[in-house]
Amino acid sequence: MIFGSLHVLDLAIIVAYLVTVVLIGKFASKGTGSEEGFFLAGRKLGKLYQFFLNFGNATEPQGAVSTASFVYQQGAPGSWLSFQTVFMNPYFWFMNVWFRRVRLTTLADLFEDRFASRGLSMFYALFQILVACVFLGFGNVTAYKIASSLVVKPEATWTVADRASIEGYRDLKALEKQNTTAALTGDAKAKLDLLRDRDARGELHSYITVLNDIAFYAAFALVVGTYIVLGGMSAAAVNEGLQSVLIIVFSLLLIPTGLHAIGGWHALAQKIPARMFDLFGAGGSDQFSVVALGAILLVSVVQNAGLSHNMGICGSAKDEFAARSGVSGNYLKRLMIIMWAFAGLIAIALFGAGGLSDPDATWGALSNRLLGPGLIGLMLAGVLAGTMSTLAAKALAISSLFVRNVYRPIWPGLTQHQGVFYARCTIVAVLILGAVSASLMGSFLSIVNIVLTVNIPFGAAVLLTFWWRRVTAPAVWACVLLSTLTILVVPWTAANVPALARDPALAQMSTKPGKGVFFDAVVHERAADLASPLIAKPGLFNNRFNVEAWLLGRAGLDVVAMTPNQRFTAQFFFDGLFPFALLILVSLATKPTDPARVAVFYGKMKTPVGETPELEAAAIEQTRAAPARFEDMKLFGAASWWEFCKWDRVDAIGFLICSALSGAIVLLFIGLLRWAAP
Repeated sequence: MIFGSLHVLDLAIIVAYLVTVVLIGKFASKGTGSEEGFFLAGRKLGKLYQFFLNFGNATEPQGAVSTASFVYQQGAPGSWLSFQTVFMNPYFWFMNVWFRRVRLTTLADLFEDRFASRGLSMFYALFQILVACVFLGFGNVTAYKIASSLVVKPEATWTVADRASIEGYRDLKALEKQNTTAALTGDAKAKLDLLRDRDARGELHSYITVLNDIAFYAAFALVVGTYIVLGGMSAAAVNEGLQSVLIIVFSLLLIPTGLHAIGGWHALAQKIPARMFDLFGAGGSDQFSVVALGAILLVSVVQNAGLSHNMGICGSAKDEFAARSGVSGNYLKRLMIIMWAFAGLIAIALFGAGGLSDPDATWGALSNRLLGPGLIGLMLAGVLAGTMSTLAAKALAISSLFVRNVYRPIWPGLTQHQGVFYARCTIVAVLILGAVSASLMGSFLSIVNIVLTVNIPFGAAVLLTFWWRRVTAPAVWACVLLSTLTILVVPWTAANVPALARDPALAQMSTKPGKGVFFDAVVHERAADLASPLIAKPGLFNNRFNVEAWLLGRAGLDVVAMTPNQRFTAQFFFDGLFPFALLILVSLATKPTDPARVAVFYGKMKTPVGETPELEAAAIEQTRAAPARFEDMKLFGAASWWEFCKWDRVDAIGFLICSALSGAIVLLFIGLLRWAAP
């Protein structure tokens, strides 16, 4: 043991992995002389690469760590924030084809191609740098949470502040346990309230790490930047193969070791409350209901369409079937989620409900307790691998956006080699900003809330652009600006506005200690003074103001009487539907886009991708000459504004198979939970 809980064998495994990915980047650098080679691997990736790209991009360690954390706090229903994606797989069977048939390099190109709006294209590119900071920050936080829980201070080296923090946490858990059997009174109740307030401020901990977060983020960004700057999409695709294997390994490690530690499979039923095995939430206002699941699924579908890496992953496929086959990688992820959920259940059995001060460290705490030298290194290598693959895909997508949609419009004379050079510079800048954003982020629940909603404004615009011929550029502007203000800017900055943070009507405490009705975190204005007024805990990205619930309250709904789950559900339904309402209303009130441009765009979307470059060029030339040649395929008739098309044999069979597989995975999860339950 030479550094915290890490053995020399663990460090050797981690170093070997990092050296390998850099060498892969160096090897892949030979084919990155052009922008298409760097960003899309020459559009030559087949079914196997598409499988790895989709699996690696969808299966990120932050999903594993956050799922285990939510299940540790709520039981099986906590898995829905990740597991709801199982219902999206049949949709991906069609979505992947849309992004291949559009035949563009970046998603920003879509707005220029469809609306002739360079302003929208550039704004999307600039907007995505902020989105990238969120996603990259989430990845950095995930890796740090696990690593920090594995590299902890021995008790002999605790400072006075460290000891006070840990002992305060132990006192809090002891008093809360007493409070469940008999209501506390007098000094005991006052002490419990004080400790809860300190806990809401983030002052209490169950362990102290020796790992510096800033140094960790810097080293992490350095390695990812090195192999992506060298090899581009080709390096990302090859690394996905290696990283996918490591993701599976790290997802499997905790199950057998955890079951052995708690006394076997039957011990789950003995040590975990029965309600925590009910996937659809048998009790508890903080659990996700079936209606909440629908709201989460809605925002997931909408925001997914706006993700910048969709064009890079699907667009790199050599043909339509290769793009569609990538959905198989998403199915393997759903099986991973089941394992992550059981890791969370094992943590409940091992540590007890509420036994960890930081539930976000559940995965790391399990690793530290269960794994020995070598296995801990393998776990960390898996975490680093999965996080790096996600960061790489997003950084690459952002670099292509900025080169093609910001740099090139301003400096149109850029050569291909210069474009690749500026792309590499952009990757470095994006990774640095991602590391900075990680230092500002709060709990996983708040981060997941950001991740699920940050791309909704443009996601809605992309979907309606694919579906509805009548959508206009002014409507897209109205959608992205007003939705961003309502869903993102106001909610995540309100806690730093004194007039809002100190307003008694807004800083109300909910039934859950430390949580507010409108703000995620509510504390007393003066620490250790329970008589001082309640205020929203200040901070960026870690204390959301539920502006949606406030608006519904202004409309006459009694949101104060709602449960936390009901307010969460109301927020997500509002966020998912509001942008579409803006798009439709403003489109109907504004002048339609040039009909000739629109006709060519939708003609291209109905033109199958050619099996060879020559066939592809000939097919597109035919469509440009006769844009309406596929209009008879439209589901609601050639005159309809809606662009939904009739299914062919491949569409129908693929959809049915995807739906059957999704249903089978849900039934498998339910069956395993019932087998484990009392």
